[in-house]
Amino acid sequence: MKQERFFGILLPIFSLPSPHGIGTLGKAAYDFVDFLSASGAKVWQMLPLNVTSYGDSPYQSPSSKGFNPYFIDLDLLCQQWILKEEEIQDDLLFSDPHYVQYSSLFLHRYAILRKAFSRFDRRSPDFVAFVQKGEYHDFALFMTLKAKNHFRSWKEWPIEEQRDSKALEERLLKDYHEDYEFYLWTQYEFLRQYNALKDYANQKNIRIMGDMPIYVAYDSVDVWKYPELFALDEEHNPKMVAGVPPDAFSSDGQLWGNPIYNWSYQKETGYRWFNDRIADNLAIFDILRIDHFRGFSAYYEIPYGEDTARNGHWEDGPKFDLFRDKTELPIIAENLGVIDQGVIDLLNETGYPGMAVTAFAITNLADDDSNKPWNSVVNEICYTGTHDNEPIYGMLEHMTPEEKDVCLEAVRRCADDCHIADKDDTLDDLTDTVLRLAFAYPCFGTIIPMGDLLHRGDEARINFPSRVDGKNWIYRFTKEDFSSSLAKKIHSWVDEFQR
Repeated sequence: MKQERFFGILLPIFSLPSPHGIGTLGKAAYDFVDFLSASGAKVWQMLPLNVTSYGDSPYQSPSSKGFNPYFIDLDLLCQQWILKEEEIQDDLLFSDPHYVQYSSLFLHRYAILRKAFSRFDRRSPDFVAFVQKGEYHDFALFMTLKAKNHFRSWKEWPIEEQRDSKALEERLLKDYHEDYEFYLWTQYEFLRQYNALKDYANQKNIRIMGDMPIYVAYDSVDVWKYPELFALDEEHNPKMVAGVPPDAFSSDGQLWGNPIYNWSYQKETGYRWFNDRIADNLAIFDILRIDHFRGFSAYYEIPYGEDTARNGHWEDGPKFDLFRDKTELPIIAENLGVIDQGVIDLLNETGYPGMAVTAFAITNLADDDSNKPWNSVVNEICYTGTHDNEPIYGMLEHMTPEEKDVCLEAVRRCADDCHIADKDDTLDDLTDTVLRLAFAYPCFGTIIPMGDLLHRGDEARINFPSRVDGKNWIYRFTKEDFSSSLAKKIHSWVDEFQR
């Protein structure tokens, strides 16, 4: 990546203030691009755009390739005359404009999309060419089977459907062709809307940063169709699953449950699956952040069936071997977590920018903390926090007196190093000081979550790691949040710190 100083905003698509219950690729997304431009931002970082399933996490997707149909804008479908406004019943889709209700979307939004598809001209040359290209054939086939089996895990399907075969494919394409074409159309329509939005952003000199999860879900088309890519037993059950050891987020660690890769097989095939996956992501994003990058150096595996991540252990990953032909790609490495010399070596070998997080820097007084500004380097991206962090304002608000004293001293030291004033008279002042710190770091990039810019508290937290309770991935902003006054305030920081 060119190390030109920039500022960007982290905002998931689902958090946009689109009508009908969830953020989409419609007008609200274009309005946000205008807000980015008015703020002086040069990057919009999104979370993964993959279709979601149980738990609603884009990091537990049933497909490494399939996009989330919920992000298809319904009003744009009305403009195509394939959907009628009266067919969008908002009372069935949501009850609170600040939060996504995925259960309601699952029950009713797909039905709305199917109505639009029923009027879509499947003979259109663009769609015919899209189908013939075959890129989303596996995804559509898998989703057709899931729908046929009431969306249960593939492991609970009839035994003859748990393995891909030519006979199974022929039967499905004959008996369930309507479902198969519907799922193909969701990908076609998503990409049509997304590409138009990306073109608009690029014309305004805004680059789109995507996010690629390291793992896929066990209940995924990838595991179902390509079991040899994963560490599975003869019955295709996981031998080991992914997670991380106990840390500040959880005393039990994080038991993600994703199947571990069969890295020896991946190496034998020249990492073809991973190469295709990275290429697919870079075909739609200007910049790609790879999540849990340390897992390519060494990954934490936990015996299948464990209730916590306590009894796991580390194993060597593919290391630089996977990336030796990708050093010139615009990739950012999420290098958070347990960082050892192996991770540091891998970052140095690839040359990818890593991350520094001010939320971590201001909670301790350790001079050797890699997140401190004096330990940061130009080839990094500074974040106030990630999608896994409590928003800065909420974090400061909930500190104990002892934690607050440590924080104020840490902020003072960081501010002195960055040559900025450390205002802390009010919680808002202190929050702005932390935001300005992120702008002032030596890192060539600064990215701040939208909730931090708005001084939101816990209500705006995107994700609480290791928690599956329906309260993650749901917070939404209102159109009033993207005000011209906030844009001017942010732009003044962009100018001050030459980003």
